[in-house]
Amino acid sequence: MAQRHPRFHPFRATPGRTLPIAVAALCVVALAPSASAATHHRYTPGSEGVGDAYFPLEGNGGYDAQNYSLDLTYDPEYDQLDGVVTMTARATQDLSSFDLDLSGMDVQRVKVDKHKADYKRRGQELVITPRKGLRKGKTFTAVITYGGVPQTIVGSPIVFGSPYGFLHTPDGAFVGDEPNGASTWFPVNDHPSDKATYDFKITVPKGLTAVANGLPDGQRNGNAAFSRRSAATAASTFTWRERYPMASYLATIDIGKWDVKQGKSPGGVNNYTAVDPVLLQNQPDAVNFFFDTTSEATDLWSKLFGKYAFETTGAIADDARFNGQPLGFSLETQSKPVYSAVRDTETIAHELAHQWFGDAVSPERWKDVWLNESFATFAEWYWAEKQGGRTVHDTARAYYNARPFPDRAGHPYWSVVTADPQRDTMFNDRVYSGGGMALEFLREKIGDDAFFTTLRTWYAQHKYGNGNTAQFTALAQKVSGQDLTQFFKDWLYSPIKPELPQG
Repeated sequence: MAQRHPRFHPFRATPGRTLPIAVAALCVVALAPSASAATHHRYTPGSEGVGDAYFPLEGNGGYDAQNYSLDLTYDPEYDQLDGVVTMTARATQDLSSFDLDLSGMDVQRVKVDKHKADYKRRGQELVITPRKGLRKGKTFTAVITYGGVPQTIVGSPIVFGSPYGFLHTPDGAFVGDEPNGASTWFPVNDHPSDKATYDFKITVPKGLTAVANGLPDGQRNGNAAFSRRSAATAASTFTWRERYPMASYLATIDIGKWDVKQGKSPGGVNNYTAVDPVLLQNQPDAVNFFFDTTSEATDLWSKLFGKYAFETTGAIADDARFNGQPLGFSLETQSKPVYSAVRDTETIAHELAHQWFGDAVSPERWKDVWLNESFATFAEWYWAEKQGGRTVHDTARAYYNARPFPDRAGHPYWSVVTADPQRDTMFNDRVYSGGGMALEFLREKIGDDAFFTTLRTWYAQHKYGNGNTAQFTALAQKVSGQDLTQFFKDWLYSPIKPELPQG
């Protein structure tokens, strides 16, 4: 994520539009007594969270999601999203019931392995009880039919009040979910520790295009029934597939009018770039700008960090606003980041570095978010140096010198612990530039060979999975052959300003 700066004014904690939500009966399906109640006591409910201290209810225990198939219909005229989501998962315990995360929306029915299942809503928890207990190791499917108006998250101190999640635009939607916005528009195990592959089938009114993660896999034109309209309407259906494991916060569907350019980077990576034509009014070359910069950055990071992990790179650039105010963020959605306006090349390089650090390798818990943001910040500085700008050495020291200690009142920086920044300050600049400094000073301490070997090894060992801070620091010590205990204590775990290394 490109940093959301606190200079953006917080938005009101109410949705930007007040629209009637389609009424769907929130009922519990009447079934015969659950088989699990009469069977062996070993069947127990999955936990309602994965144990993340920052987001105790995000994610769920008892199963490992393998794939999500999202069959969605979105009608921008009414902001109405209707969907059927099929999750294929493997039980990791003998399950009597399990949860999915879903905020708002109306659930109409649930099936598990083709049989109707009991369900109830408890806050963001959708609690599902299948007819029969699910044995540990069993692969099962859960099909949820639902609909409503996805509500944008606003007023959160985590992102300095900036709106995020599902954002309704004049011609469609712009979706950026980090850290907990995915569950506002589809039922999901909403934590980066449970990655899955994704299939998207998105139906929209004719004249609009839906772009999502991965590669396009077909388009069909015809008529479709939209739940708020009295008759079938001319529509188009777009299919996308993300075949590599993806954390839920990286999922996106972006709907509107787009100028699209497809091709390959000089290094041979597929590139799908979509730009809102509105942005061309002020920057006529925006499509080529995003396409070319994306290709250059993807190829550079492939050489520096290791072969690109996914089937395509790209960009989705929208004229995205909330209550008329331009959005202030970009986000590393997997395979093609989203940008809420035309951004500079440093931001593009930052978001693409996340494809290695954040997307291919995701944090095990949200306190490990520096493994995303600090690494992308270091890469952004490295990019600037390669473009003829200030060296990373000088950039790190400039940030160090610009931050006084003690922190100014109301402006925490050094008091934020990089490797455990706390929920409401997890995107504080200490996690970005402070961690960027830590990486540059580590590089200077152990040398370029050991440093870049550490980054490439980290990526190779944890690709398509997750990692934590203890694993990274142990790897750096092993590769360098140095005792880095005090260094990491100073730069990752200290709430004060460490002494500037000499050099």
